[in-house]
Amino acid sequence: MPALTLQDLPQVEEFTPDPSNVDAVVQSLARVGGVVIRGLVPQPKLDLIERDVRPYLDADTPWVGDFFPPETRRAFGLVGKSDTFTRCIPMDPLYQAVCDRILKSTYQAYTGQKLETSVSHPQLNNTIVFSIGPGARAQELHRDDMIHHNMLKAINADEWTPDRETGIGFFIAGKKTTKANGATRFIPGSHLWDTLTPPDEDLAVYAELNPGDAFIMLSSCFHGGSANTTKDEERLIYSCFMTRGYLRQEENQYLAVPIEKVRELPEDVQRMMGYRVSHPFLGWLDLEDPVKAVYGKDWKKPETSDLY
Repeated sequence: MPALTLQDLPQVEEFTPDPSNVDAVVQSLARVGGVVIRGLVPQPKLDLIERDVRPYLDADTPWVGDFFPPETRRAFGLVGKSDTFTRCIPMDPLYQAVCDRILKSTYQAYTGQKLETSVSHPQLNNTIVFSIGPGARAQELHRDDMIHHNMLKAINADEWTPDRETGIGFFIAGKKTTKANGATRFIPGSHLWDTLTPPDEDLAVYAELNPGDAFIMLSSCFHGGSANTTKDEERLIYSCFMTRGYLRQEENQYLAVPIEKVRELPEDVQRMMGYRVSHPFLGWLDLEDPVKAVYGKDWKKPETSDLY
């Protein structure tokens, strides 16, 4: 690949959180790999989310290894820890619409002489809140689709199709996020590169966000948390990823969220977590909907349970 400069890269576009923007957002993701959504979560909701997760951040200990700097604190399994997080972030209508357009899979196969059509819906891949304190070094640039061994060849933007992607990330600023305090940096257009093309730090741009703003990014983009060079600012970011319904989740939602909590959740959240069959025939329990495990003896079997 010839040497690139920042001037060669596509510009990151900004949108409002109106779900009617889904087509424009998907088109922008196809070209750039990431978009900014302004004003997604109002401050009162951010306050509630922080109240829910702060005790878990305070209880976290430094990562042993190089992937996260020791000044970073994290909390996981957020569907089980904050209903406000769940409804405002992974269940956000625009984000879900984008995931549906890119990650939903329709598949056809013959059974005998009958052509069956099956649909696999996206599922939650992970949930993490990051608190990055002063002095934290930059995280190495990486692509999150590596977890699914997603080997890609270099293409042009007009050759991009949704089946190239295995996941979509969502980052929401809990506090003002700047280059100085560690804003997520990413390389626009890197989702179009060959998997074995290494990242170039000189091509990275910064997703600087006001509280409640969001950054949507394809998992195939190079990105990473940046260094917090401030003396007293915390970078607080709420995040989640969705992935295809037939791929393994990065964070095991069936273990991360207690079954007692899952039982209390609305059906749409349960389905989003992965408590559903990925058609055809993937993820059943006793050849039935796996959500039966949530309700035990109280589960009511539907009249039809076609696994196609």
